[in-house]
Amino acid sequence: MPNIMALILLIGLSLVAALYAVFTQKTLSAVIASGIISLSASIIFLIYGAPDVAMTEATIGAGLTTVVFLYAMKQTKGGDDD
Repeated sequence: MPNIMALILLIGLSLVAALYAVFTQKTLSAVIASGIISLSASIIFLIYGAPDVAMTEATIGAGLTTVVFLYAMKQTKGGDDD
């Protein structure tokens, strides 16, 4: 049986980060919030006993996707929030 309090905390963190990513005006903050969502999802997968899915989500979702978004922002000058 997974720890219910840890799951509630991670789901709450994901919801707050998702709402922040949608409603923020800063692109960089939205990209970082997206990475937080993926990282918390990977921890949830790990708690439920799926380490292969957790590692994939952490590597692709939280790691590679965030890096690609940051690189695209740098190349297109989209990271210049005024």
